[in-house]
Amino acid sequence: MTPEEFEDMLEHMEVRQKKLDCIKEKLITWLKQYPDIASAQIHDWIKERYPDLTVGESTVRCYVSQLRKEYSIPKIKTTRQYEAIEDPPMGQQMQVDFGQVTVMNQFHQPQKLWFMACVLSHSRYKFVYWLDRPFTTADVIQAHEQAFAFYGGLPQEIVYDQDHLILVSENGGNLIYTKKFANYLKHRAFKVHMCRKGDPESKGKVENVVGYVKKNFARHRTYYNLAQWSEDCLAWLERTGNGKVHQTTKKIPAEVSNRNVFTFARSKKNTTSIKLKPV
Repeated sequence: MTPEEFEDMLEHMEVRQKKLDCIKEKLITWLKQYPDIASAQIHDWIKERYPDLTVGESTVRCYVSQLRKEYSIPKIKTTRQYEAIEDPPMGQQMQVDFGQVTVMNQFHQPQKLWFMACVLSHSRYKFVYWLDRPFTTADVIQAHEQAFAFYGGLPQEIVYDQDHLILVSENGGNLIYTKKFANYLKHRAFKVHMCRKGDPESKGKVENVVGYVKKNFARHRTYYNLAQWSEDCLAWLERTGNGKVHQTTKKIPAEVSNRNVFTFARSKKNTTSIKLKPV
């Protein structure tokens, strides 16, 4: 093109309205209020709070990057844990871990929350169970029942770290469980794999999920009550946690699960009582 045509094109690009301009001030507010927020979380918030505004994650990422430069709002970079273990077959393994967050409630007071995160190792299909108090062994068992109901069955093996709510001690390789959890294992026949705390080679998938729940769902979210928080988390799982392409598998967990992933170890005795309950 001629110099004049090129100049006209540049002027047109400068004044062209972008899709996210309609919520620009809200995005700037989020960035200034939460400078460590990731563009992925902003994209999730847009889908949650502006359902009629359809926009791709790459568009949000570029727009947010431009706003950070324009308004001098740098972002702190974080490192991502690795997953070193090969994926097991469908339905074989679920990984479980616990997390804790502190958020602000509607009265601008800190609120502690505890959660149990589950992930199917092959599909990366996730489930999260929340409490507003520390877990007991009975709570852990209830969280398992909710997870099995959510998934529609039981895996052959579940991976844990050496949590005191599940394991009393390990004596020469022999696992000594808490009394309630030992009785539960008699009722739900699945294999237990116990690993060391913070071991990314054995349960890196669920450790990544714990971090993902903290950073993408819980961070900067206002707490009103446990029922609302749990409902919002289930919506987040459907929308983002299980609804987006996983960076490692390059597949959407929900779609993998819909392709008959759940080849679970079932028995009529153990599965007929599983029913989905509100969390």
